[in-house]
Amino acid sequence: MAFKNTIVIATFVLVLAVFGICSNAQSLNVDFYKSTCPNVEAIVKNSTNTIFTRAPTLAAPLLRMHFHDCFVNGCDGSILLNATTNSTTQVEKDAIPNLSLRGFGSIDRIKSAVEEKCPGVVSCADILALVARDATAFLKGPTWKVPLGRRDGRVSNFSDALPNLPPPFFNITQLIASFASKGLSVKDLVVLSGSHTVGTSHCSSFSNRLYNFTGVGDSDPSLDSEYIPRLQRKCSPTDQTTLVEMDPGSFKTFDINYYTLVAKRRGLFTSDSALLAVNETREYVRGHASSSGTSTFFADFAASMIKMGNIEVLTGNAGEIRKSCAFVN
Repeated sequence: MAFKNTIVIATFVLVLAVFGICSNAQSLNVDFYKSTCPNVEAIVKNSTNTIFTRAPTLAAPLLRMHFHDCFVNGCDGSILLNATTNSTTQVEKDAIPNLSLRGFGSIDRIKSAVEEKCPGVVSCADILALVARDATAFLKGPTWKVPLGRRDGRVSNFSDALPNLPPPFFNITQLIASFASKGLSVKDLVVLSGSHTVGTSHCSSFSNRLYNFTGVGDSDPSLDSEYIPRLQRKCSPTDQTTLVEMDPGSFKTFDINYYTLVAKRRGLFTSDSALLAVNETREYVRGHASSSGTSTFFADFAASMIKMGNIEVLTGNAGEIRKSCAFVN
């Protein structure tokens, strides 16, 4: 009954959120730059491939950066802004959930390559959306046509990040509500969680599950008891620096192995284990964990990324087209 009530509330929030998001995203179009910067996708792809060839571990963080941008006041490139030298105000990238983000310099280099060919035309928000797609493809994941036409925001507030970004310790009720507030469904939640198939995490994001889950020195019972000692050998209780593969053995490849891990109760975060708590997410996890070449995950992920990329976008005369992604004009 509690879950049914949660779904009703989340659905109501979802309807309201989708209405606002759809009205904001009406101007996005895959051919938006057809006449003003027709080669923008090739420029971005060539630049990202050059960067990833030299530093392949940046692909997953840059995919994650798009998520962190969109969930905080929409996909407006505000995650890229630096605090100005004459300001004491902190910005989004200074907030705790964003301190582990990497690749800001790469976005600056890609923006410079685009500006060289099409000055003052392509937004940083659109570049971030394209890079996320190209990063996924570089990791042997799906590709998709990215609707374009976002404009860049002029505001980036430190205090907006923490309330809007779902942390790794959220339970399923909190996750559903968080995603619904952005116009994303329960399916989008379980599908986008699949991006944990690539990349790494600091021990501090999950070590409470290993050593002090309820405050009495215990471990999380939802985590496979045979997996816990392996993680404990990598992470001490106070470890803040060690990086652990989120999908051991294939963390550099975008695949469906994440769902196999979650089904075995070996998801790294509480939010991963939470996907087994309710029928809709549990069925998706188990269905893809047992899939043998018939998975819909790639197509589902592409669809959910397009949907996420439409969150509260600025279009028309709103916002601006930044000359430099780190600073407002």
